[in-house]
Amino acid sequence: MSKLGRVLVAMSGGIDSTVTAMMLHEQGYEVVGITMKTWDYASSGGSKKETGCCSLDSINDAREIAVKMGFHHFIVDIRNEFGDYVIDNFVDEYIAGRTPNPCVLCNTHIKWSALLKRADAMDCEFIATGHYATIDKNDERYFIKKSKDEKKDQSYVLWGLSQECLSRSKFPLGPFVKNEVRKMALDWGYEELSKKAESYEICFVPDNDYRGFLKRRVPELEKQVAGGTFIGINGEILGEHEGYPFYTIGQRKGLGKAFGKPMFVTEIIAETNTVVLGDVGDLMRNGMIVGKLNIQKYENIVGAREMVSQVRYNDRGTLSTVTQQKDKAEVVFHANVRGVAPGQSAVFYEGDDVVGGGIILSSLINEN
Repeated sequence: MSKLGRVLVAMSGGIDSTVTAMMLHEQGYEVVGITMKTWDYASSGGSKKETGCCSLDSINDAREIAVKMGFHHFIVDIRNEFGDYVIDNFVDEYIAGRTPNPCVLCNTHIKWSALLKRADAMDCEFIATGHYATIDKNDERYFIKKSKDEKKDQSYVLWGLSQECLSRSKFPLGPFVKNEVRKMALDWGYEELSKKAESYEICFVPDNDYRGFLKRRVPELEKQVAGGTFIGINGEILGEHEGYPFYTIGQRKGLGKAFGKPMFVTEIIAETNTVVLGDVGDLMRNGMIVGKLNIQKYENIVGAREMVSQVRYNDRGTLSTVTQQKDKAEVVFHANVRGVAPGQSAVFYEGDDVVGGGIILSSLINEN
């Protein structure tokens, strides 16, 4: 047994998780590799060849690296755990007129739960992943911090991790940028791995066609929601649409009609199968209500605090006043924010520190 301890490393077969395993192995940890089969893409009926973390090629790549490095590797089938929770939620949220973030849900409720369960069974003190983030600790609590690589930073999708998860997790890639990680793989003699392409798709929608996925998943949905109405922000009827679940806040392309000028989805009203369209300025919001809070850095947010609020993965964030009210938070932006979408995650930062986050319940409309 290593003096540093035993660590269970989630290995997808990609460069980030592979280098994570290599780094911990080189540092002297006793590494155990695990690859989780979360989704069988063939069952979704998509047209694209299976790729990414769940493909047979990726699983074989992970196992091959483990064999070469001389540590144990296991494959775990968690498709039932994943499908029942993440995919059902994904479908339910769109049917409710919201825009879900399945990666956050998967991290919080599936992957870490599955990893900790297997870590305990294998006597591993720690778990590790290839996320670009770091973990810090104040006097009492663990919290996520942004990674060195601003473009790759994944702190936004990790706001839901509990104190138990954070206390046992390691993110070795946090202090590095992507090019440094690629060079590590090359220096270790894995030239092909160092050139491996990135994957930005939702694992169970690898063709990025979420409309098609919903139609295949719920065959009767298309017929049930057909013939809905596009309206303007003043209530004027602009035409029919394919059904409210097939649109997202901020969408401009793929509306299926020409309006003579650029139009954007500003609101989705599931109850009446209505999609509200407006100009780009109509997407602006001056605040939001956030629920399902998980506060990492503190026990609670006390009083009205100034933080930077990030409302989607590629958002640069906006200075805001955040006031926690039990299990919800009212957020007032200091500058109007475009395209705040219910169902997406809101994450609060103090500098590089993740204070916490939650799910956007509603937005506050700019009256100016």
